[in-house]
Amino acid sequence: MSSSLLLPFFSFLQQNSILLLRCLAVLFLSCITARINLYSNLPFTIPSVSGSDSPNILSSLKTLTLDGYFSFDELHHAARDFGNRYQFLPSAILRPKSVSDIATTIKHILQLGPSSKLTIAARGHGHSLQGQAQAHGGVVINMESLQEPKMQVHTGELPYVDVSGGELWINILHESLKYGLAPKSWTDYLHLTVGGTLSNAGISGQAFRHGPQISNVYQLEVVTGKGEVVSCSEKQNADLFHGVLGGLGQFGIIARARIALEPAPKMVKWIRVLYSDFSMFTRDQEYLISAENTFDYIEGFVIINRTGLLNNWRSFFNPQDPLKASQFKSDGRTLFCLEMTKNFNPDETDVMNQEVESLLSQLNYIPSTLFASEVSYVEFLDRVHMSEIKLRSKGLWEVPHPWLNLLIPRSRIHDFAEEVFGKILTDTSNGPVLIYPLHRSKWDSRTSTVIPNEDIFYLVAFLSSAVPSSTGTDGLEHILTQNKRILDFCETARLGIKQYLPHYTTQEEWRAHFGPRWETFVQRKSAYDPLAILAPGQKIFRKAIPFS
Repeated sequence: MSSSLLLPFFSFLQQNSILLLRCLAVLFLSCITARINLYSNLPFTIPSVSGSDSPNILSSLKTLTLDGYFSFDELHHAARDFGNRYQFLPSAILRPKSVSDIATTIKHILQLGPSSKLTIAARGHGHSLQGQAQAHGGVVINMESLQEPKMQVHTGELPYVDVSGGELWINILHESLKYGLAPKSWTDYLHLTVGGTLSNAGISGQAFRHGPQISNVYQLEVVTGKGEVVSCSEKQNADLFHGVLGGLGQFGIIARARIALEPAPKMVKWIRVLYSDFSMFTRDQEYLISAENTFDYIEGFVIINRTGLLNNWRSFFNPQDPLKASQFKSDGRTLFCLEMTKNFNPDETDVMNQEVESLLSQLNYIPSTLFASEVSYVEFLDRVHMSEIKLRSKGLWEVPHPWLNLLIPRSRIHDFAEEVFGKILTDTSNGPVLIYPLHRSKWDSRTSTVIPNEDIFYLVAFLSSAVPSSTGTDGLEHILTQNKRILDFCETARLGIKQYLPHYTTQEEWRAHFGPRWETFVQRKSAYDPLAILAPGQKIFRKAIPFS
């Protein structure tokens, strides 16, 4: 039964029994939820173009009063993402100028009811990997068009910045630095939107200390799947606040965020060292993330069969012992790089160097492989963008990126490494393989993000790039097969891993991913997006469909 048919009946009941009305409302929402779950248990399929909404429904979007506008042509940009593997064409793109534009559009689609196939995907900088920010036959909201609210930095004892959900982190960095401040936690690549990273978690080498980006948010303004604009925080509408953080876009669109700031350094001491022994490598990483006085950023990566590795570093890093470094051979070896930084200001150089030397003296790296550099804070944080510029100039950026990101319990990381590094993965020429530990205590269990149930767990990220049309080891099919072998091993060996930036195609897989938290996830979906309008590209729920 549609909501429009129920309205006169509800009006009658309201005059006679508020209690009965509430009971029937709960029953109605329960039916919607059951219907969502029923259809979601089927494998997720992309409807054909012929199954899209009628021209009348699409033209009804033109009647909405907005500050921004809809585009119905030149839609191909919104049907692509960084993964460059899926292209699902929407029916329209909303370019909002205000939060009310988003709310108005969602309310309109909600009022069309479950018979309409229109769904909504919020798209930031399009850095998703498997079509998560796409909406086949639906509406894609270009969040970078959102002009309100303007970015505002607030200084004081607990400084913060208020930003639009469509703002790029690189812009936040530049603006907050004008006040000598910066966000505490980052991603490795800064040309991403606030709403995009907060819908996942936002992880980089600072997360061992400050937690992911979702652990550094004071407040959100969210547009729910009902079209309601809701301010939320730990103390106000807390269930929505925690649900949206890491919620994969399922419960609302992040329109505004209040991000914690801290005093920013001007310079960074950037260090890399190598290990040939995985046990020593992980022991040192775990020591550093647990030490009271330690580095400010700690990551690592795996290097397999990379020739002339240290020579490649020389253009940016200085070896501590040039002679010994020139004699080091990386050919055919499996090596592990520990990457660290220490923040400082120019007048603190001597103290910083003493602290670095003290920390390095506790580590067991190969002595001849110590490389270091001093760069500005901005230069370090925006380092991946420099690589992007080079790759774009060679036509190597907009290629398929079949990335695989895993969170692995500390107790099983050695089992994982023994099977994967050197056996399943025989070289790292297709892209970097990151590996570094994180503290569970820095993550808020009330958010929607799922992590392994151990005090320390590792992020292992296979950041591969495929060469288009290649059928060799650098081709898409080879990399996808390799990814599947890794996942199959994890399942067979029961390692207890969780995917970061997860991707599944059936609800059974999603249920296994969330485990005991699945029911909470479903309840939040029912409460905040009962018709499953939002984020269809995640393939968790399908929009409710009438039985007829």
